Amino acid sequence: MLSEYKEVFMEELDEQLQLMDDEILKLEQEGDKGDAVQSLFRAAHTLKGSSAAMGFDTMKQLTHEMEHLLDQVRSHQLTVSAPLIDLLFQSLDNLKLLKLEIMEGEENLTDISGCVYDLQHFGHATEDMMPGPELVSEPLIKPQISMDNRLKVSECLEQQLQVNWIFLRISASCFIKGARAYVIQMSLAECGEILYTSPDLGELDEQGEGELELAFLHAGDCDVEKLYSLASGLMDVENVVVEPVQPEEIAILPVSSPTLPKELEQTESSSAVKSKPQTIRVSVERLEHLMNLVGELVIDQTRIHQVEQIQRRRFADDSVTDLAHISDHLSRVIGDLQDSVMKARMLPIEQLFNRFPRMIRDLSRGLGKDIDLLIEGKDTELDRTLIEEISDPLIHLIRNAVDHGIETPDARAAKGKSPTGKLMIRAAHEDNQVVIYVKDDGAGIDPARMKSSAISKGLLTAEEAEALSKRDAVELIFRPGFSTASVVSDVSGRGVGMDIVKSHIEKMNGLIDIETELGSGTQFKIKLPLTLAIIEGLLVKITGQTFIIPMSNIAEIVRVKAEELVKLRGQSVLLLRNQVIPVSWIHEHFKIASQEHHKSQLSLVIVGSAEKRLALVVDELIGNQEIVIKSLGSYIGKVNGIAGGTILGDGSVALIMEISALINHISEKKQ
Repeated sequence: MLSEYKEVFMEELDEQLQLMDDEILKLEQEGDKGDAVQSLFRAAHTLKGSSAAMGFDTMKQLTHEMEHLLDQVRSHQLTVSAPLIDLLFQSLDNLKLLKLEIMEGEENLTDISGCVYDLQHFGHATEDMMPGPELVSEPLIKPQISMDNRLKVSECLEQQLQVNWIFLRISASCFIKGARAYVIQMSLAECGEILYTSPDLGELDEQGEGELELAFLHAGDCDVEKLYSLASGLMDVENVVVEPVQPEEIAILPVSSPTLPKELEQTESSSAVKSKPQTIRVSVERLEHLMNLVGELVIDQTRIHQVEQIQRRRFADDSVTDLAHISDHLSRVIGDLQDSVMKARMLPIEQLFNRFPRMIRDLSRGLGKDIDLLIEGKDTELDRTLIEEISDPLIHLIRNAVDHGIETPDARAAKGKSPTGKLMIRAAHEDNQVVIYVKDDGAGIDPARMKSSAISKGLLTAEEAEALSKRDAVELIFRPGFSTASVVSDVSGRGVGMDIVKSHIEKMNGLIDIETELGSGTQFKIKLPLTLAIIEGLLVKITGQTFIIPMSNIAEIVRVKAEELVKLRGQSVLLLRNQVIPVSWIHEHFKIASQEHHKSQLSLVIVGSAEKRLALVVDELIGNQEIVIKSLGSYIGKVNGIAGGTILGDGSVALIMEISALINHISEKKQ
């Protein structure tokens, strides 16, 4: 049971940490004008309560101090400043470290003492006060207000009276808290009227242990400052916060329409029912299991269809026709089920994109650059597995754009550019794929510099570099061990090159392309399939064995005469529409015994990865169908050129080709 609670806690922790990340950035940009302070306070309060309930005392202590500091900001005792924002981000980073400790089952490895000290003493140089203790959570109070009290608040507002919430705490050292609460209420009532009190003072334990939190709804002529001064001066009172009441916060009904309250109440209640989120949380393991079961159904449906075709050739009675109808209906149902499960696995890419604003802020500050980040297409949906897999390559591209691409303000101004650089991250659906763009308006990539760097590193000879086109020179960035960084920084240039990014994307059956213009900027374009679980594949026969080529990698299929193939540097090639395409006999790559017979006509499947092309010689084209990708397992392990396997309709196993690996292997053999 505790593990179930921990799972729920971790989900809530992820949500609250991301919320805090977003709101701190918002607070830095807008100051205390918006609702960012209130959102941050509530997030800290929520985490404090949930971490205390789970027994994570270190996290509880840190969020407690964050709450104190935010309490001073929202009560205008402290103003929003750069040091404050830095301290909040430092606290958030410590919370993330504590989260990792909880996930790994470790305790007390993160030292938060320095951060806690900074939170406790922030502002003491200018403010002679201690940080206020915790505040009663507003959502626990406001729903208890009756309709009569709501109407009273409305009347007070109509009379131009000020209506304020007053939150305070009676010190734990007070021995008779019930009596002290009555004294506080009477003192506040001297300058107005107490409309509501929580908790009810008549139900208080006179000598209860610990601290006592109280909330009053006060109406009168006193403004926020006077009420704060009055309450703070009372004996045994700690942590006073005064906030003007907002009509929408307590759903005050308008007095100007006395005939509508019941109708409005019915409308509000009905709309509230309609607006309830019709969602539940499902564990990833259950979704994965459901996806595997759907995959088995797809395999069985293919087998049923194959059996139906065999039976039709043997018999010609009504039972075969019935079997065909059942097979067709089953295909439609399984197709709909497959679509539904696939959609259940889809998540908005927003949860990945939300990490980037904070990262850009920290990187740009560290590098002394001004960068505007523009994010588009947050609602684009992608398989959750792909979202996890694409995270590292995207982060690497963004760090490179900030470090190498966008210039310093002085360098940009010297070129006549705006001192502030622009970085755009955009996602969209195109042709049943997800396309992600990372574009900057920086210096661009210099082909001449790429060539000279490749020569100096021994990757190319001077003659080979001279023969490269501009595009090929730019593509050198994807070569292993290639870098043009003259200085190793904390941001990039530490040996993890763009070749890692490219190989990672290609493992996901994706493509990466680059467009650049010297002096204007660079754009990386990443194409990804919607899912990795089920793909469309072309079944082919090679020396009696069935292989599958992903349809996303197939450019075209051609038939040519054997004599049309020519040898170039010992490699068979095909000249197709003025393009030289290497030709590969797959049985040689996989070391399969070939059937010794020569055909006058060859079937070639032209496959591609990015701009590279390869012609695969196949013996027979069977047809295309949906393929459920299965892992080869740890016993076989990783086979170069094979992405996985699947079970065909006749129960046999077919291997799925990994086209990018095959193309790379052919390229390495040529070199």
